[in-house]
Amino acid sequence: MTQTAPTITVETALAQIATAHTAGKLTAGAVENLRAWLSEDRYAAYRNDILRHIEDEKWQKLDDVFWTIIPFGTGGRRGRMYDFGSNAINDRTIGESAQGLATYVKQQHEGSASGLSCAIAYDTRHKSRHFAELCAGIMVANGFKVYFLDDYRATPQLSFAVREKHCSCGIMVTASHNPPSDNAVKVYWSTGGQVLPPHDKAIIDRVMSTDAIEVVAFADALADGRVEICTEEIDKAFTDNVTACSFSGPRDAKILFTPLHGVGSAAVLPVLERVGFSDVEVFQPHAEPSGDFPNVPGHVSNPENKQVFDAPIEQASKEGFDLVMATDPDCDRLGCAAPLTTEAGSPWATLTGNQIGALLADYVLSSRKAEGSLCSDDYIVTTLVTTAMASRIAEHYGCRCENNNLVGFKYIAGVMDREGADKFAFGFEESHGYLIGKYARDKDAAAACMLMSELVAKLKSEGKTIHQQMDSLSQTHGLHAEHLINVMMEGSEGMALMTKLMAKYRQDPPKEIGGMKVAQVRDYTAKTITTADGSTSPLDGPDGDLVILDLDQSGNYFAVRPSGTEPKVKFYVFTYLPPEESQDLPAAKAKLADRLAAMEVDVRAFAKTVS
Repeated sequence: MTQTAPTITVETALAQIATAHTAGKLTAGAVENLRAWLSEDRYAAYRNDILRHIEDEKWQKLDDVFWTIIPFGTGGRRGRMYDFGSNAINDRTIGESAQGLATYVKQQHEGSASGLSCAIAYDTRHKSRHFAELCAGIMVANGFKVYFLDDYRATPQLSFAVREKHCSCGIMVTASHNPPSDNAVKVYWSTGGQVLPPHDKAIIDRVMSTDAIEVVAFADALADGRVEICTEEIDKAFTDNVTACSFSGPRDAKILFTPLHGVGSAAVLPVLERVGFSDVEVFQPHAEPSGDFPNVPGHVSNPENKQVFDAPIEQASKEGFDLVMATDPDCDRLGCAAPLTTEAGSPWATLTGNQIGALLADYVLSSRKAEGSLCSDDYIVTTLVTTAMASRIAEHYGCRCENNNLVGFKYIAGVMDREGADKFAFGFEESHGYLIGKYARDKDAAAACMLMSELVAKLKSEGKTIHQQMDSLSQTHGLHAEHLINVMMEGSEGMALMTKLMAKYRQDPPKEIGGMKVAQVRDYTAKTITTADGSTSPLDGPDGDLVILDLDQSGNYFAVRPSGTEPKVKFYVFTYLPPEESQDLPAAKAKLADRLAAMEVDVRAFAKTVS
């Protein structure tokens, strides 16, 4: 932040803001938030820099960082970093988040911080350590004991630490797989899960009403014991708990692992070594922890993107590896690639999050059944936008699938606490998040890497690859093909378009998609089902900003929702052929590929009808 004194007064700046708004250079939200940040004492430290931006007429930047207040979405409070602004990640918005959390947790304990504690961890992103120390200082100032993971660590390790240390709450500083410009805080409840309703909305109320932020210096709190470093203790206990979920079997698999410049090596490698995988190599171009993510395409370390596998696959195919696994920067998501067949020189391909989830769910349930530990009241958990193959797999093994859940792993964690973790077998969502066991309440890529390695080694001993296993599942349960379509809608204009688009899907949905008629619309905000003839009935489901359109061919549908963490609308497209139509897999795959393509054309065309 510049120290140069501005040449204009606050009064002059406020007049210029009004003029800029009239000229269409600032939205109403930006005007309101700018006025607050220029006038209220709690923002005094940022006043001069805002004034300098007004002097330089940086209206677009000011609108970007002030047009709204960052909310708590499915992954917490996340966004681009900037030195100031209500819609940016900075010391003030991070500080408000920690202060609001502290205030709310104390209120839940009758206003006292006696006996309260908070676990805090951070990843490799720019300023993550700084924000983690800031959060620790705020929690300590509010009377909390802080348990601090003093190195780059995985999000599931933070979830585990909250439970292991019996904390009242937790804070993870990470923006997951977002670009290098972003950072965030994920807020965790005493369960070890991310904050669920109504706590999330109550916390944001406290955040938005935060005036003074209480904080003590991190070094002082560390010196007097109010911050306790527990990295080694949590590392060992975490590895113990993850590996306790391992299944016995072959371990002959040659594995190439990439942490994509994130924290994955510290979490994954000890687990794989402990359960007996000795032929594991780290892909060196991605090994360095770096918030710039320098050696991945577009500098976006997202294992959902096929492009991040190009270079690792090149090495793996030349050197005879059986599997490539990639974890995102905070190591809660897994992506993987493998050869299509066991023949030398076989082409490689990645798997979708739905395919990985189906493979691992089948592996876990079949392994549990083989060892005699699977019961009829055991269950797996997915979401409303996760492959329907999950429920068919669960039914095949005689257990149930809890899938009536909104997007976000916190809802899967909520089901675990509601239904009982002792009967929880496996949980996953389409965005590459997986969990086994009851040691955590968030997705864990370390455990997913362990399970995938075990599955690959088992299949290798049988002369198969995971792609061939996926084909077997498709012939047993029917071919499922899914596709995610992202439509970016950035800034204040984008938010308005998102709102219009969601309203149109509710009020005037398309009549046909991909050559199939829309049979009914499920609206999870209004909690209604509307059929093609206009009749309505109540919808039994969670309350959220989600619309699902069921098509007239059973098992084919698509869902639409605004992202809770990024400026885009997500469309989840689902197609299906029953087992009797899936035995000729090449023909079935071609048929569904054409269907998906046709549906995508129509979905994108409908999105363009709002402006």
